[in-house]
Amino acid sequence: MFGIGMPELIIILVIALIVIGPKKLPDLAKALGKGMAEFRKATQELKDSLDVEDELNEVKEDLVDSISGLDMPQEPEPPKSTEVEEPKDSDMDEVPEDHEKAKNETREDKKELNGTTKAEETKDGG
Repeated sequence: MFGIGMPELIIILVIALIVIGPKKLPDLAKALGKGMAEFRKATQELKDSLDVEDELNEVKEDLVDSISGLDMPQEPEPPKSTEVEEPKDSDMDEVPEDHEKAKNETREDKKELNGTTKAEETKDGG
């Protein structure tokens, strides 16, 4: 406490005993004790009030952060078009063309088969 060791404290008490006198020394110690208790109480109250103020400041900052987030406009959404667009899949566009090609190839194959079959039948005498 205050960097005062036991030898220094004894010297101070001896000097106080000589200056003040043995009759008034107990009253002085009692008053000093009360003063120290009040000083500790006041410092504790100050610490508590500072802690409360810190907590209040944190709450205020949180509140300001949450409110400032509401003031900012959200990112605007792109406008939705009322027109209905047909899906454009390249595979879907190719299907009818491929189907027509396959259909034509099948017809040609049938003609070739039918032509060779008829030619073979005429040779055989059918």
